[in-house]
Amino acid sequence: MKGAKSKADTSKKADSKLSVKRKGSDRASKKPLKKEKTGKDPNKPKRPASAFFIFMEEFRKQFKEKNPNNKSVSAVGKAAGDKWKSMSQDEKAPYIAKQEKRKTEYKKVMASYNKKQAEAQNEPEDEEEEEESDKSKSEVNDEDDEEEESGEEEDDE
Repeated sequence: MKGAKSKADTSKKADSKLSVKRKGSDRASKKPLKKEKTGKDPNKPKRPASAFFIFMEEFRKQFKEKNPNNKSVSAVGKAAGDKWKSMSQDEKAPYIAKQEKRKTEYKKVMASYNKKQAEAQNEPEDEEEEEESDKSKSEVNDEDDEEEESGEEEDDE
């Protein structure tokens, strides 16, 4: 019974061939391309806090006074979140005003920071040009010194 091979046997061979191709193509497609991370600038100004975080600053103090034995950060966060949700827009208004004030200050600081960064990027190019010209001057001076030294030796003889 030559023709008695089951369809399962032939499909296994085909599946194994396909599975090898799938593994290779899947692995290649799953690998993310690694991008080089640029270092964070420690001089860059921090973003301003949101109105909720400004509210949290005051709420933490009040919560610690009422619950001095509670050391859980999550309990403070949950209590603050619940209170923030229950507050009306009028109650939130002073925090929103503080947030807007901090945001305008941040924009001013960022504008000056960006200006300094742009100036810093332009300066190295100028410095490189100056260094090259300094090098050529020193090379010229070295050549002059060599000529003077050889001239002096001739006079001594």
